[in-house]
Amino acid sequence: MTETIPVPTIDPLSAYLFDLNGFLILRGALSTTEVVNCNAEIDAIPADLAAGEWYGHIHCETMEPSRGVALQQIYEAGPAFARFIDHPSWLPLIREFIGGWDTFDAFFGDVFIDENFVSLRGPGQAIGIHSGGHKPTKRTQYRFHNGRFMCMQVNVLVALSDIGPGDGATMIIPASHKANLIHPQFDMMGIEDGASADGIVGGIEVHLQAGDAILFSDMLCHGSAKRINPGQRRIAVFRYSPAFTNFRFGYRPSQALLGRLNPTARKIVWPFKEWDRTPNRLAV
Repeated sequence: MTETIPVPTIDPLSAYLFDLNGFLILRGALSTTEVVNCNAEIDAIPADLAAGEWYGHIHCETMEPSRGVALQQIYEAGPAFARFIDHPSWLPLIREFIGGWDTFDAFFGDVFIDENFVSLRGPGQAIGIHSGGHKPTKRTQYRFHNGRFMCMQVNVLVALSDIGPGDGATMIIPASHKANLIHPQFDMMGIEDGASADGIVGGIEVHLQAGDAILFSDMLCHGSAKRINPGQRRIAVFRYSPAFTNFRFGYRPSQALLGRLNPTARKIVWPFKEWDRTPNRLAV
């Protein structure tokens, strides 16, 4: 039997625009205080943390230098980022778009975070275009079936600095989550060292103020422009999936984090039910 989970409700226009375009922009998703606290938690992490190194339970991902720095498991950084797990600005939307709350999909729970990180980029850094409806990937598929959303991965990208022209904004191709054909520029502008989404036909830059967020299907074709301005672009990304999925990488939440979270957030971070193997005829 599945657990009783409140049925999400969202306004019809948000549902229509997400289905049409594959994304929503959430203005003022975080308060000014929340943005300040998030940046303070980032600043508490050594700026010289090298790729592959750990700072407690936070890992500096090994990737192409042109993509900047990714601090994985950022919900371990402190209460500001832990609040993202079940943040009211986006959790009702996430639950609606992932769906399955009254089906066997929700045996463990309704949603799960399979990856969470902060991305830091300076001048000259970017990420190339990736994903898109042409890809036969179940993990990120977009689906609407029998009057309900059944998406496999919905991302929340939160700006922690103002991101305007020249700041390395996220770039998306609206409605590309439903594309049947690969973008003709995909291979030349895809993820590789030095790539960016600048100039891709059909793409738009999403300019955000600190505290704004983009909520989008991971099937949407997306990347970023190259930052050309001084300073640092700061964003956080939390990826939500159905609770029966698994972590993208080999990370696991710490017991200390699980002990600090409220029951709703704890179940989103660790929805899995473990058997204690008792009674047992063998000593274990």
